[in-house]
Amino acid sequence: MSTDVSGMIECRPGARLWGPYDEDSVWEVGIDLFLLNRGNAYDGLACLFGIRNSYAFRPLAEDRGFPDDASDGLRSVFAGYGGPHDVHGTTWLTWAELETTDWQETNASGTRTRYSAAGIDTDWGRVWNVMSILSEVHGAENVRLVVWFH
Repeated sequence: MSTDVSGMIECRPGARLWGPYDEDSVWEVGIDLFLLNRGNAYDGLACLFGIRNSYAFRPLAEDRGFPDDASDGLRSVFAGYGGPHDVHGTTWLTWAELETTDWQETNASGTRTRYSAAGIDTDWGRVWNVMSILSEVHGAENVRLVVWFH
């Protein structure tokens, strides 16, 4: 049985203007992952999220769950997939975390780098480009990718 990834990029526009704890600093839907990612290469899922991690990567954002402060738009899309009862794992990661990632770090066997599994030259590159542009406007901590697996 295969594993598919779905999700959305969110940003928090008000946080840069009023600070992350202001009542108007809420997360907003940016773009659906479906529009940017053409595949579900397991090495990328392993490297980023620990899913199907036969590659023995140290995942960047494994099993963090669905964000409590998710936007209404994200909640609606997630519910359309059946919510927590019909998916097998939900997690998220910010652009700030991706900016500080060591893309040359290898899996346990030393045969694959993070860059080769999920770097800018993979199908994830389009996702990273959108997140990078949004972070220029809203700040790196205020852009995140929320994903779930089915």
